[in-house]
Amino acid sequence: MQTEKVVNHIVDWLKDYATKARVNGFVIGISGGIDSAVTSTLCAKTGLDLLCIEMPIHQAASHVTRAQEHIAQLKRRFPNVSDTRVDLTPVFEEFKTEVSLDGKQATVDMALANTRARLRMTTLYYHAGLLGLLVAGTGNKVEDFGVGFYTKYGDGGVDLSPIADLLKSEVYEIGKYLEVPESIIKAAPSDGLFGDARSDEDQIGASYPELEWAMQMKDEGKTADDFTGRKHEVFKIFMGYNSRNQHKMVPIPICEIPKILR
Repeated sequence: MQTEKVVNHIVDWLKDYATKARVNGFVIGISGGIDSAVTSTLCAKTGLDLLCIEMPIHQAASHVTRAQEHIAQLKRRFPNVSDTRVDLTPVFEEFKTEVSLDGKQATVDMALANTRARLRMTTLYYHAGLLGLLVAGTGNKVEDFGVGFYTKYGDGGVDLSPIADLLKSEVYEIGKYLEVPESIIKAAPSDGLFGDARSDEDQIGASYPELEWAMQMKDEGKTADDFTGRKHEVFKIFMGYNSRNQHKMVPIPICEIPKILR
């Protein structure tokens, strides 16, 4: 990958899109992970306004520390960067008092995890509306179009997706080029939706390098029967997520009314 040229291409694309949309810049949620760090740095490089928002909900201390380190670095490097912190923990806890928590614990836990992401999306759009900003998404290609590892109308609810055509390995390459803090480069990827330090790999059952491989194999028309051992297992994991999450990757289905019924 021609890293410098890719960076310049994304920055130019962001600036052109914002200019045509007649907005002041971007707002982005900072999680302490590589995707939000890279996306926010790319947005900052446009020279347009960038508002970075921390939105903790019972967040793991390591995530908070990395997020704050990254925001501090961005503000030192770019005069167009500002930040704010919105503690959504009380909002989340109040929400829980108003809904039923009956059901299988795993199902309830997942529903609440997705609720965290949707509360953050609402917060981002509130600030975007106040300040005339676009909500910049942080999803990469493997998450958005491979396994669908994001929350529909949560972190998937954005105005534009600067890094959605980049594999996770490419995001890391760009992160190093952009001098993202080493603590973020070294941290295990995590969505941070459960209030602990569990990683994406813990949840999915495969690492991002493995998922990238499986995504390539799918594109080449391979099936699980073409592999044995760990490769067979990883391919089945990938295809399971890819199949179950197609509803996130395709446009919302519309019931079209036949002309004969009009």
